[in-house]
Amino acid sequence: MATKRHRITLESLNAYRIMWLFVFFDLPVDTKKNRKRYARFRKNILLDGFTMLQYSVYTRHCASRESATVHIRRVRKMVPPEGQVSILQITDKQYGLMINYVGGGNEPLKGHPSQLELF
Repeated sequence: MATKRHRITLESLNAYRIMWLFVFFDLPVDTKKNRKRYARFRKNILLDGFTMLQYSVYTRHCASRESATVHIRRVRKMVPPEGQVSILQITDKQYGLMINYVGGGNEPLKGHPSQLELF
């Protein structure tokens, strides 16, 4: 019989299996062509299920590491020829430790997405 200290629950395993992706980008907008590329990149990551956390910082919930890998590949294909795009992946457990301050107050994190991810 497992002790409390060694008991592993499905919930605790999921906290390390479920992933969050962060996409950070700094793209040039100095020309009409670059502004168009910026807008296209932003639109495409939104269509791929990312939501804006801050300007140029977007986040997406992934049910597994495999799902995260799929979305990382998609973002990679969208990257414009100029500028910088960075992707950070963290576990659900790590995401739960994030602290948000809005207007000087501590803002609670939004809950997990309620939709079921099928792909």
